[in-house]
Parts: sequence; structure tokens; C-alpha cells
Amino acid sequence: MIEVDVCGLTFRNPVLPAAGPPGRNGAALRRCAEGGAGGLVTKTISVAGARVPTPNMAAVRGAFLNAELWSELSPQVWLEHELPLARATGLPLIVSLGYSADEIATLVPQFAPWADAFELSTHYIGDDPEPMKRAVQAAKAATDRPVWVKLSPFRDVQRAAAAAQAAGADGLVAINSFGPAMAIDLESGLPVMGGEHGYGWMSGPAIRPFAVRCIFDIARTVNLPVIGVGGVNSGADAIELIMAGAYAVQVCTAAILRGPAVLGQIAAEMAAWLTAHGYTSPTQIRGLALRRWHERHVRFERVPPRYDPARCIGCGRCAASCVYGAIQMDDNKAVLSESMCYGCGLCVTRCPSAALTMAR
Repeated sequence: MIEVDVCGLTFRNPVLPAAGPPGRNGAALRRCAEGGAGGLVTKTISVAGARVPTPNMAAVRGAFLNAELWSELSPQVWLEHELPLARATGLPLIVSLGYSADEIATLVPQFAPWADAFELSTHYIGDDPEPMKRAVQAAKAATDRPVWVKLSPFRDVQRAAAAAQAAGADGLVAINSFGPAMAIDLESGLPVMGGEHGYGWMSGPAIRPFAVRCIFDIARTVNLPVIGVGGVNSGADAIELIMAGAYAVQVCTAAILRGPAVLGQIAAEMAAWLTAHGYTSPTQIRGLALRRWHERHVRFERVPPRYDPARCIGCGRCAASCVYGAIQMDDNKAVLSESMCYGCGLCVTRCPSAALTMAR
């Protein structure tokens, strides 16, 4: 029930590994397939293997940092050893390539026999869309396979998406990691990342709101399928990205921290959510937030949440975080003063039992 079609490719479910360590070689891609991925995406391949600084990955509070570059493996190693292993899984295979138009023009013909689609990385390209457009045009001139472009969150994504569509891209992947960022080890006083200045790039749950916003903006700007990526850790996270307009999702940080079996777990959670809510396919909720937003009228009056005391478990989170003093605890039950409520909605997002819900 969660099979999806994107650019003529059929994925058994909409959960793929993102270009990065989960797809670092053929064996890793096979583990993603065994873990339940709907399709495969290689780590980004360029004309020469990368020299990656160490240390280059760290789990930090609420997020994940990496100083990763592109694949450490040469194109020849990928062609001779890694891609045959990935192809043997039978899943659609997206080959991620970077970075310049000249490099793309060199690489695409070599990898075309193995790729069902190409994903072009623009992580190191700034706000000027012209290098990205030239890279897309170089890829399209060298293959008839679908070409996707991965967008970064720190550029004007609507302008970038429009430029990619104008250049001939068949799909978009949003978003890449956010940064540069930094974390410092308190015991040594050193940055936790290696490389220049100790910078890393942030991924994980902290960037999911960026991803949701970018997907939402892209989906209302261009007529291209969007693959959502950024902070997907559960089926609910994936559903959120699809409601924003994504056709499918990619997972990197969760697949690193929890292993490739998380891909299948996320797909199973998506299926369970859809069934519980009366849907039979992810396509039914694709872009739902866009449609609902157009139906909604912006309001400025104070509208308190709905409160069901029977569902209150007495945790006190709502009362502790109500800056307006509108919620007090009495005998392990929340008591809501509607006259004092500002309608900010924070308590609704804090309530673990859905005793508080927003009036829509």
C-alpha cells in the first residue's frame, strides 16, 4: 500500500537512504536493501576519491554533526566493485554525483549503465544558481535517465528550484545538511570535528523544520517531484514531509545512529499511520498541508485550545510552560482558564496525551 512512483521509477516504499555514509559502498547499500529501503542512493561520487578529515562525525544534543565530504572511493572502484553489489538487490538505484558541470559531464556517461536516476549534489555551490543549471544541463545532455538536484537550506530554495526546473531537472531533493556548525568538547577544549576550523554540517531532528519549510515552498513553486530529506527519524516524521509536498523521503542520520533497519521501520510506521487514518496510499496525503493552508483563513483573535480533562494524565507539562499563567494543576489535573489563554498553542505541542488540541 505504500509503493510510490517517482519519475517513472517504482519504489516498494517511499523510504530511501540519503547520499552519505549509509550508501558508502556496495555492501552498505545491500544492508540498506535488507533493512527495508524502497530504493537506494549512493554516497556522492566525484572524479576522485575524497580525503576526509578525522574525526568527522559526532552525535550532539538534539542533532548530528559531520565533516564528511564526497565518497572516498574512486569512480573506478564504484564501477568495478560497488555498483554491481548494489544492482544485485533489484531495487531502483540512484547514483549521486558532484559537483561541477565539467565533472558531471565526465561522470554521467560512465555511470549511466548502472543508474536508474542521477542525483546531483549542489552542497558546495553558493547562491548563484548558474553553476547548478550548468551541471543539470551537462547531465541531461549525457543521459536520458531522470536527473534530480539536491538543494541546500541556506539558499533561496524557491529561486533555486525554479532555476533547476528551467535547466531541465526532473526532480528535486531537499534538503542537504545545514551549516557550517560547531561543537566543542568541554574536557579538551577542542572542536569535536576535524578539518578546517573544526566546522561540521548539521543534520538530524534539529533540521527537520527547515526541511518541512523548504519542501513546502518548493512544492508551491515548481511542478517537479520533491524527495524530502532532513531529520526523518520515524514514520510520523516522514508523513510530515510528505504532507508538505514530498513524494518520498531519504534518511541519513537515523540510518547512521540506528542502523539500516531503521529504513524498514520507518516504512512500516508510515503504513500503520496511513491505515489508522483511513488512507490507502501516501499519494493521498502528498501536499495535504499545501491544500489545507489555502483553505485556512489567518486569524488574530485569541482562540483557546480544546481541553478534554478525561485525557489529562497529570504530567504538568502544559502548566509548567504556560507563560500566560492560563493553566494550573489541581489534584493532578490541568485546569485551563480560557480568559487568560492567549491561544499560543504551546501547550498543545507539549501535551503527550492529546488532552489539549487546537481549534482549527
